[in-house]
Amino acid sequence: MVYTLAATTLTVAAPLGCDAPTAEGATARRSDVVVTGTDDEMLVLEITRDNKVVVRLPRVEVGQGVTTAVAMMIAEELDARLTDVDIPLAEARTRGNQFTGGSNSVSSLYGPARNLAATARARLVTAAAQRWRLPARVLRTRDTMVVAPDGRTATFGSLTETAARVRRPRVSSKPKPASRHRVIGHPTTRIDARDIVTGRARYTGDLPAAAAKPTVVARPPTLGGKVVSVDDRAARALPGVLEVVRIAGGVAVVAESFHYAFKARDALEITWSDGPLAELSDAAIRSRLRAAVPPLGRPPRGSAQLEERFEFAFVGHAPMEVLTAVADVRARRAEIWFSSQSPMGAREDIAAAVGLPASAVRVHVVRGGGSFGRRLNHDAAMEAALISKKARLPVKLMWSRADDIKHGRMRPAFQHRIRVSHAQGRVVAFAHATASVSEAWEGKSAQGGLKGAALSAVGSPLPSDSGLYNFGKLSGDSGSVELAMPLGAWRSVDSGTVRTAEEIVVDEIARTLGKDPVAFRRTTLRGKAVRAVLDKVATAGQWGRAMPAGQAQGVAVHEEYGSCVACLVEIDAADPKNPRVAKVVMAADVGTAVNPRGLEAQLMGAAVDGISTILRAGLHIDRGAVRESSYADFHWARQRHAPLHFEAHILPTGGEPGGAGELGVPAAAGAVANAYARATGTKPRRFPLDF
Repeated sequence: MVYTLAATTLTVAAPLGCDAPTAEGATARRSDVVVTGTDDEMLVLEITRDNKVVVRLPRVEVGQGVTTAVAMMIAEELDARLTDVDIPLAEARTRGNQFTGGSNSVSSLYGPARNLAATARARLVTAAAQRWRLPARVLRTRDTMVVAPDGRTATFGSLTETAARVRRPRVSSKPKPASRHRVIGHPTTRIDARDIVTGRARYTGDLPAAAAKPTVVARPPTLGGKVVSVDDRAARALPGVLEVVRIAGGVAVVAESFHYAFKARDALEITWSDGPLAELSDAAIRSRLRAAVPPLGRPPRGSAQLEERFEFAFVGHAPMEVLTAVADVRARRAEIWFSSQSPMGAREDIAAAVGLPASAVRVHVVRGGGSFGRRLNHDAAMEAALISKKARLPVKLMWSRADDIKHGRMRPAFQHRIRVSHAQGRVVAFAHATASVSEAWEGKSAQGGLKGAALSAVGSPLPSDSGLYNFGKLSGDSGSVELAMPLGAWRSVDSGTVRTAEEIVVDEIARTLGKDPVAFRRTTLRGKAVRAVLDKVATAGQWGRAMPAGQAQGVAVHEEYGSCVACLVEIDAADPKNPRVAKVVMAADVGTAVNPRGLEAQLMGAAVDGISTILRAGLHIDRGAVRESSYADFHWARQRHAPLHFEAHILPTGGEPGGAGELGVPAAAGAVANAYARATGTKPRRFPLDF
């Protein structure tokens, strides 16, 4: 259902993600620019008198392009100019779905956003028909206005007051069929692209909100270490220092500038106690994980076995924009500004931490400069709120790059054991057992974690996703090792390692059976769609072409989120210690690709993720501490490691859109690993390769 809220400007609202009560009695309030519906369960579309279309988005923009995709949906159904559509981010609400994750933003918003805009268009056309005393069926819409057969025009903004009173539109309010789409499905430049490249885009660190004071935190040398004592006299004596306060994670310094704050932080004399992992390093963690992998059970009688083990290191999220939060906590209220993928849960946790009811805490959602799952947690916002309360000052807390890499969330380390049983030239059983590190902090809420379903996948990988293939009997189980470490969901959560390991094994079993890896996949894949994307990359990437010694191709596929993808990689590993991915070809079927250009960018990012986590990027644990501290030693792929040639093919299959944001990562990682194995004649089993 779609509701209209009576107002002096047209405001249309649709329920999103939960059951909606009747909108009867819902009100709107007037401001200088927009009218905002107060029923916070709604996705609200507003058309202002100055002809702007405003939709406050209950998701966060972290570089994935969701604001552009939603603007395209709205512009399509309204026949509005894309430049007239504004998609600000909604602040934390009290009800509804405000979770950004699981590659579901576009698919979950596709219906509500289009219905919303189609309803608004029908009411605007009806309003114009009333004004001109013409049949509504003869009117058309384009460029954010209604057009009469005689050439008369009326902007949407000029019709809003009349349209707000329309109860029964005289034209259809159903969304267009795909055959009439002129915006959806067409490559479109991001609506925020110019702002990003010119510096106009505002991130949390750019906000002057609440006259907040720059703040940094001195953190312990080991994970979970505690302050035993602190001498802050030298720090307090430095210029620009306003306050020094102790918090659970260390000692915070509030100052007039970040320069002063960092200088004072370094002047603190702190005695630390070791964290609970002080005697633990990588080798011991790997040993525990290996022991935690469940047994595979008995293989089928009369079958031969191929069995392999795989290890994946911890991986940091390392978004380009470091974690930053502004907090202004007073006696009876609090306001927080930060980039959050789960703002409703964040408000509840922050309220509990500072001793206020949730209704007294206001969370403003700010665009983020990357996330990859990191902003599902709200560690920085929790700290900022507690520091603000203790210091009795509004603060702008910034985690340094080292803070986030050494003390922030990370993808858990995983181990996999896979056994393929084959007989008479085919696979008859596939068993996959896993073990991962799971989080065992005391008082997890203080860490700004996730709740409910959002946490279900973290540290509990699926035992197998090999149902993608006709591999006979499937089985598997998962184990875990609990450690006091700050873990978090990282790209493709379970699939990031589960499917990568399985795609490596698919190559291995193909070789064992004497079959070409692409041909073997074609004959064993269950779905037509995934076979189609595999065929596309094999053709476009010239699978099987002759290559010089030390160079090879690799391929992998993945299916998830109602979508599927294939990736073909060419690697130059003539120097096995310095391999370079030279070419990446990807093909994806996501149903309706709202913005193919945005999807291509997502696939390109996935390729870099696969290159990084297979070849170079991971985190070491040395006696309870993360060894890496910056991009200098956390070796994410740089420009010199990126493929010289990249191409993406979007299959135009139509239908409802599926997920795409995380889709490409497992296929890219699997293809890189398989290409390296073929180029070097080795069987890499520990990732990244340089660990």
